[in-house]
Amino acid sequence: MPDSLYTLVSYLFNALTLVVIGRALLSWFDPGMRSSVGRVLYDITEPMLAPIRRLLPGMGGIDFSPIILIIL
Repeated sequence: MPDSLYTLVSYLFNALTLVVIGRALLSWFDPGMRSSVGRVLYDITEPMLAPIRRLLPGMGGIDFSPIILIIL
């Protein structure tokens, strides 16, 4: 049982990492998140990225919060 729980948690973290990377990449091409995929990625990741973004100072238009979230 513990192995399957570990596997499930590992898959969830990997999926979250991919979603965060997808949002970061999509933000370069669709900054307003107007597409349906962009909105879904935004809705999933924004609750986790917003607190990190509030703590980070402005970096000249570069958002480092996805990198920080992946590291954490």
